[in-house]
Amino acid sequence: MSDPRIAPTKGKAKHYVLDTNVLLHDPQSIFRFEDNAIWIPVEVLEELDRFKAENTTRGANAREVHRSLSGMFRTTRDMERGVALENGGTIRVPIRRPVSFEGERWHLTSSTPRTRRLVDFFPDLSSPDNRILVTAVHIADTCRPAAILVTKDLNMQLKAKAIGLQAQDYRTDRVEDSDIRRTQREADHEDYPVIDLPARSLQAFASQGVLDISGSRKPSPDQYVLLRHNAHPEQTIPARQIADRIFQRLRGDIIALRGGKAFRAANLGQRFFLDALFDPDIHLVTVYGKAGTGKTLLSVGAALQQVMGGTYEKLLVTRVIMPTGRDIGFLPGRLEEKMQPWVQPVYDALDQLLSPPRAPAHFEGRRQSKRKKRREAMALASVGQSAPNGNGNGNGHAPFHGNGNGNCHFHGGGKPVRPYEPLLHNGTIEIEAICHIRGRSIPNAIFIVDEAQQLTPHEAKTLVTRMGKGSKLIMIGDLSQIDNPYVDAHTNGLVYTRSRLEGQPFMAHVNLFKGERSEMAEVAANLM
Repeated sequence: MSDPRIAPTKGKAKHYVLDTNVLLHDPQSIFRFEDNAIWIPVEVLEELDRFKAENTTRGANAREVHRSLSGMFRTTRDMERGVALENGGTIRVPIRRPVSFEGERWHLTSSTPRTRRLVDFFPDLSSPDNRILVTAVHIADTCRPAAILVTKDLNMQLKAKAIGLQAQDYRTDRVEDSDIRRTQREADHEDYPVIDLPARSLQAFASQGVLDISGSRKPSPDQYVLLRHNAHPEQTIPARQIADRIFQRLRGDIIALRGGKAFRAANLGQRFFLDALFDPDIHLVTVYGKAGTGKTLLSVGAALQQVMGGTYEKLLVTRVIMPTGRDIGFLPGRLEEKMQPWVQPVYDALDQLLSPPRAPAHFEGRRQSKRKKRREAMALASVGQSAPNGNGNGNGHAPFHGNGNGNCHFHGGGKPVRPYEPLLHNGTIEIEAICHIRGRSIPNAIFIVDEAQQLTPHEAKTLVTRMGKGSKLIMIGDLSQIDNPYVDAHTNGLVYTRSRLEGQPFMAHVNLFKGERSEMAEVAANLM
């Protein structure tokens, strides 16, 4: 069978063959190649069909692509000849392919040096990836200029290069951000911009809380800076730039929950972070920080303090799920139970924040009052357990959990209630799954997205556009820990959100450099 030559495109337009993962990553990608020719292999349509039933962002993207293509292609002839796009390009599906299925096997129906090399290297044509490669080679051999395979699969790119086919990543949403490398590299100090000022200006800022240095220097592009005495560099004051060359004093640096522990910012970066968290005029906060820098603990603590204070009605928490082979639907129980393994770091932070402070050392070991012993004995008796012995060590029965005032709380089976569980039960804290967020509107809430570096740009857009009036979105992530195979440090939803919305008056960004979890964790984050 002879291969019909395809008419060349006008001018210098290029031919791009899109892999399935590009469409799943960005369902609008078919409209982002300007006035070039876009090709969608039949195997891509088949793979999209496998994903369309999923109740996930990937499934929603597959359905969106199907709707777009169905509106463009009315007949087989439309697929063969191509359909013009509003941006001046064309889109088509190669119906006449150089492969066919006969005798329970796939066979080449057209042979070129590159297709022969492909079959030599990758003989299994039952693989959709290999058939997409065959289609891309066929288009490259019959079009001018030659076709380029666009895929986010690194192995697919390598296979294409092995047979002499041009291949590249989908780079439309790639972000060049100098903070990416700054927050990933080894650091024993915090890397924040410094503005040197005379003593008079620094004193005025310290007393008034606001400083206007318009006309004296170039504006700093950074939101958070360190104002420094030009003659005595050890004298510094942290500040936030609220407009060009206008600086404002930071807000409080303490998290204090009723009945829980108080936490003070341990370093300059954490002070910047708490300022953004507590500012009611900031509705979007993005954070880059390696493991142990306090991203989750500070965001959960500041959010819960504001919910308890009435600034927001509730706290929503989600964590981007990157399972191996299984998604959230395979886990048993209610949504909170399904999400529990993934949001455990958030529960750990809540446990740490809400646990009552320990009694001072000079009170430990003091004999309990008879009244307190009676209260604890009555509480234990109500759940069918014996009271602890006189030294407070118990008698071998299940432990009890107090709330700091002598009262004990238990589940029906004697298991102690974690301090955050009542907040989950009364709706103060909600655990949310990203796959269920589409279509929602979230007003008057503070929403924390942990592991946001795993998001695709399309998923990030979905989250940001769900926020209603009076809500705040906190997106935190470690750009050195990305498990999503289709995003990297420059193309994930966290950096995309920061890049697209930076400079908006409702948005703040903070880099965290210094780990505070432990000395071992900090050294490991830098050296391992």
